[in-house]
Amino acid sequence: MANKTVSAESGSIFATLGNLWPYMWPADRPDLKMRVVWATVFLIVAKLTTVLVPYFFKWATEVLSGEGASLPNLPAFLLAPVMLVLAYNAVRIVQLGFNQLRDALFARVGQHAVRQLAHKTFVHMHELSLRFHLERRTGGLSRIIERGVKGIETIVRFTILNTLPTVLEFALVAVIFAVAYSWVYVAVIAVTVWLYTWFTVKASDWRIVIRQRMNDSDTDANTKAVDSLLNFETVKYFNNEAMEARRFDHSMARYEEAATRNWTSLGWLNFGQGLIFGAGMAVIMCMSAIEVQRGTHTIGDFVFVNAMLMQLAVPLNFIGFIYREIRQGLTDIENMFDLLDVKAEVVDKPDARPLCVEKGSVRFDNVHFAYDSNRPILKGISFEVPSGKTVAIVGPSGAGKSTISRLLFRFYDIQDGAITIDGQDVRGVTQESLRAAIGMVPQDTVLFNDTVAYNIRYGRMDATVDEMRQAAELAQIGPFIESLPEGYRTMVGERGLKLSGGEKQRVAIARTILKAPPILMLDEATSALDTQTEQEIQAALDLVSRGRTTLVIAHRLSTVIAADEIIVLQDGAIAERGTHRDLLDAKGLYAQMWDRQREATEAEERLRRAREEDELGVVVRRRTEEVEAS
Repeated sequence: MANKTVSAESGSIFATLGNLWPYMWPADRPDLKMRVVWATVFLIVAKLTTVLVPYFFKWATEVLSGEGASLPNLPAFLLAPVMLVLAYNAVRIVQLGFNQLRDALFARVGQHAVRQLAHKTFVHMHELSLRFHLERRTGGLSRIIERGVKGIETIVRFTILNTLPTVLEFALVAVIFAVAYSWVYVAVIAVTVWLYTWFTVKASDWRIVIRQRMNDSDTDANTKAVDSLLNFETVKYFNNEAMEARRFDHSMARYEEAATRNWTSLGWLNFGQGLIFGAGMAVIMCMSAIEVQRGTHTIGDFVFVNAMLMQLAVPLNFIGFIYREIRQGLTDIENMFDLLDVKAEVVDKPDARPLCVEKGSVRFDNVHFAYDSNRPILKGISFEVPSGKTVAIVGPSGAGKSTISRLLFRFYDIQDGAITIDGQDVRGVTQESLRAAIGMVPQDTVLFNDTVAYNIRYGRMDATVDEMRQAAELAQIGPFIESLPEGYRTMVGERGLKLSGGEKQRVAIARTILKAPPILMLDEATSALDTQTEQEIQAALDLVSRGRTTLVIAHRLSTVIAADEIIVLQDGAIAERGTHRDLLDAKGLYAQMWDRQREATEAEERLRRAREEDELGVVVRRRTEEVEAS
């Protein structure tokens, strides 16, 4: 299938249709091509049948009125009034049948195009950089994609199933009126159609601006709703339900105003269309009535003209409907097309090769990086994590610790220097192979709203049940999962909110164990946990990192005492490096951080003991009072 980027430059309908055509006529799907061919055949047959309907109505009228001059030369029993009435209705049923066959055949073609473009957009979203997703709101993004997919379906369906039949029917009606009556009738019809189309285009263009405002308000309201629900607990913590409701209602008020104007403008559009067509029809009917009075037309001709015009009103109305739907569809997919045109910030080089990991040695060589050129984050960082060793990165907040993990995964490309694994620059290997070689246990583990089993197996989806259970046991979460009523089939809730912080971390460790990567990244994996849970998680992490090249980004220094080397970052540069003992002896920044954290830990421990003693005192007093009372 053609893999060209869909665009909607200047809202060009023809350009968009040209770009959509490879999806409606897919090169690798001959079965769908045949569906398009047969749908076109049925379309033509349906329209030829359509123009026959008024003829049977005319003939039946002439027979019933005693006029038979224009009847076809057929056997008398076929020209009986009842037979003509039956034929009239039979042709209408045949016409309906062919239309439905056309729609049924084309349904798979249209849905295939929608699926291919939706899949392409979804894949493209995952190819875009982390920077893009950090700057966009998930709620608004999902709404744009949702409306874009529906807009594509609208364009694909209406351009093929309605535009071509309408053009064909106009041509047939023009030929019939020119041959059977006169060019004057054709001229009046042509003027009516032109005025109708001109008015429809102008009014629809006016309504597009209103539709854009309505879409913007809808996107804003959906974004606020999704953000508020994702942060449900935070809203509750600060009693801000009323504020969130006001923000949402403010967006919905703008949507209400725009939607009201949208429907009001639609009413004016429909009225104007009806007025133009009604005027044209009145002129033609008057012309035919005069001809009947003169004796040049029969009553059957008068009925035929009326029936043909009434039948023409349906596709003529579709011109307005099709134009409105296509323009609105283009408006809806415009943002989606813009997303498809966004270039990925990090891409594989044309000659990129899979990463070959033999030892798993990681090296940062004079790395310079900045998210914004005016604010450097890393300033010439150089260090190495030897194969099978553990190196810890510590430092104050904002020193650039977490940036190192993002650069190793190549979420961003560095401005200068090199990051290598076994001597291979990460910019020269495929992103897929690079990330397959690295396991990550982040500080904030976000789980999918699925089962515990799914979230563990996310580390390696082809893992067996036994392998998954073994990983859970090694992560020290197996017994807990088994104690749940539904075991591994337990749903974890949105973002894993049904599990505690420690339980989510153990799930993250289990899926990293299942992935079995040669290189391990621990990004402040225990900083958000209490002391006891931290110790339990740390034991599991020590087990996972055994024998693996491990890079630890740490906030709590107690978790990196056993590291082979500790690197202290400050303001994007290495301030100190060495073992835990060496850094304490140096009495520098690391020693100051250690003393502060130790004092905080001791204060926390004293507070905990005091709380326990108070609780014990309360229990003793209550027991004493109970004994005295008895």
